[in-house]
Amino acid sequence: MSETYDIAVIGAGMAGASIAAELAPHARVVVCEAEDFPGYHTTGRSAAFREECYGGPDIVPLTLASGDYLKDGGFLTPRGGLYVAREGQEAEVDAFLERFAGSGVTIHRLDRAQLEERLPGVSGEWTQALGQPNCADIDVAGLHQHYLSRAKAGGVELRTRHRLQSAVREGNEWVLGFGAAGELRAGTLVNAAGAWADPLAELCGAKSLGIQPLRRTVAQLRVDPAPAADLPLTLDISGDFYFRPDNGRIWLSPHDETPSEPCDAAPEEYDVALAIDRFEHVVDWKIEAVERKWAGLRSFSPDRRPVYGYDPLVDGFFWFAGQGGYGIQTAPAAARFGAQLLLRHPRDEMTRELDEELYSPRRFSA
Repeated sequence: MSETYDIAVIGAGMAGASIAAELAPHARVVVCEAEDFPGYHTTGRSAAFREECYGGPDIVPLTLASGDYLKDGGFLTPRGGLYVAREGQEAEVDAFLERFAGSGVTIHRLDRAQLEERLPGVSGEWTQALGQPNCADIDVAGLHQHYLSRAKAGGVELRTRHRLQSAVREGNEWVLGFGAAGELRAGTLVNAAGAWADPLAELCGAKSLGIQPLRRTVAQLRVDPAPAADLPLTLDISGDFYFRPDNGRIWLSPHDETPSEPCDAAPEEYDVALAIDRFEHVVDWKIEAVERKWAGLRSFSPDRRPVYGYDPLVDGFFWFAGQGGYGIQTAPAAARFGAQLLLRHPRDEMTRELDEELYSPRRFSA
């Protein structure tokens, strides 16, 4: 006889762990993870920063609503951020500021002298910047463990090595098959499968939404001079790179977005070389070694907004996916919001300003 739960969450990365923790006080919940341990894929490979503009204006409400939870929990370390621009890119800087006007983000113009003060060794072609004082590092592992611990304390069961192989709706519950790992039943299934969100939906008889995994590459560099510990996160206004310090090293990305099948992502040498080439045009520091490199998959819906809500056609199927590269910094508000939508509970102070229709899967069925 298979065990029965109110809710089965598929995926134990940040998305699955956080919504399970929010659901725990209200239902009997199981989290099913295909890998040997939670957070193996995207969550464990995050570049680990909170940047208020990341993801665009439609993501800002989730980011700002999550800020106090992350700060109060001790998951943020202040860093500051810079968007850098070359001479002749004044129109791009103006457009960026206009795009976020009235959104609530804190951002201001910096001239060349202010840029040099914050980014020593910056090349002469970079003449202007935007400063973001509220940018911070995120303790991703700590936040993920926090949600896993909250979930466990609330009675949530975590089952690893549980890769979903079949899903059949019988009456008011799902019958979920995990091959040799067995079978269980649940009234509601939460799709928190990240890069596997669309294949999971199809397995459950739902329509895929076009959630596309995109590969993102990061390389760890040893440079001379070694970066100051308080060096800001530095991003290109055109989206061609970002870098930040980490324990005396530089974490550098070419900001790549290469379409990929759901997989255990690995870095490509071309992307690492591209990142280094772009970095060498920003600062005059000497690259002494590429010490480490990795890649992860960031999954986006067609309009690049996350998907939270019940599927409009398949009973008991709840979407909690498509969170792109901002799923860590938006996790507190997203999980609270998702749990309220699933349980049909009223909003609270954290989620009151969030627009359900902006993130609903119904927007793809019109």
